[in-house]
Amino acid sequence: MARPVTLFTGQWADLPLTELAPLAKQMGFDGLELACWGDHFDVKQAADSKEYCQERWQILADHGLTAFGVSNHLIGQAVCDLIDERHQAILPPDVWGDGDPEGVRQRAAEQLKLNARACRNFLNAKPHHDLDFPAVVIGFSGSSIWHACYAFPPTGQAYLQKGFDDFGRRFLPILEVFDEVNVNFALEVHPTEIAFDIASAHRALEAVKHHRRFGFNYDPSHLGYQGVDYVKFIREFRDRIYHAHMKDAWWGHGNGDAGVFGGHTDFGDYRRYWDFRSIGHGDVNFEDIIVALNDIGYQGPLSIEWEDIRMDRVHGATESCRNVRSYDFTPSRLAFDSAFEREKQ
Repeated sequence: MARPVTLFTGQWADLPLTELAPLAKQMGFDGLELACWGDHFDVKQAADSKEYCQERWQILADHGLTAFGVSNHLIGQAVCDLIDERHQAILPPDVWGDGDPEGVRQRAAEQLKLNARACRNFLNAKPHHDLDFPAVVIGFSGSSIWHACYAFPPTGQAYLQKGFDDFGRRFLPILEVFDEVNVNFALEVHPTEIAFDIASAHRALEAVKHHRRFGFNYDPSHLGYQGVDYVKFIREFRDRIYHAHMKDAWWGHGNGDAGVFGGHTDFGDYRRYWDFRSIGHGDVNFEDIIVALNDIGYQGPLSIEWEDIRMDRVHGATESCRNVRSYDFTPSRLAFDSAFEREKQ
């Protein structure tokens, strides 16, 4: 059967879950990828309270929805980042604390460990098992070397390796907790993270010694405009695709004023070379993606992360859900020409 289509709730955190759940069902979704901000999923409550987890499931069940994991991009960003005032806007007060950078990083790491236990408790409370898919927390890592991406002042590999070593040192203890509770961590490969393309994703894997709990949240929208082969990524990391976002982008647009780096313009500025688009309105080839996901045997959810500043979000998410269903298909279990054989006629 075709894969379930879910909605990542991060961009809908202004709506309480009790309002978003019926809307998601109305838009055609099978389930939700719950963000750990807004009121959608409280990490501390889920880690401590079976009743809280059951209450979350009841809201989903009341509207015929399911879930396969949770996302905590905002906390993850602070684990390895060079902390500044921007982080205060996205972090809860108990993680930000006094704003001391190393203190923020350590508190974020502890919160991510707690997130693993919260996810485990949440999925243990699932009232029915509709898909045999490993529990997963999707998120970011931050990076201590993203500022050196352009490699000027001249930047040697020894300097960059320190960043990967820092990532490994901070994330290996986190991954051990994920292993204890049988939950995977799916890093969304994305600019500003330790892994933002195929080459850096390989180095990130090496930095955590190919820990079995570390994999990737596949999202083509962050790869295509960079010039990264987003279909090759699937096959390159066939055993590490732990979750998949369906999200579109276009590139080669704009008026030539702003290139790949964005020119310090806002999303939606007509001068931009690239932008995120509603699925079907960008340049991502989702048919090739579905073929590649079938080739590697990925049977998890296709989670729509909807972002398009040019479009009403309810219209866009509804259309995106419909489009993803039209792209997805169940792979064949027999050769198309097997019926030619005499004994099968």
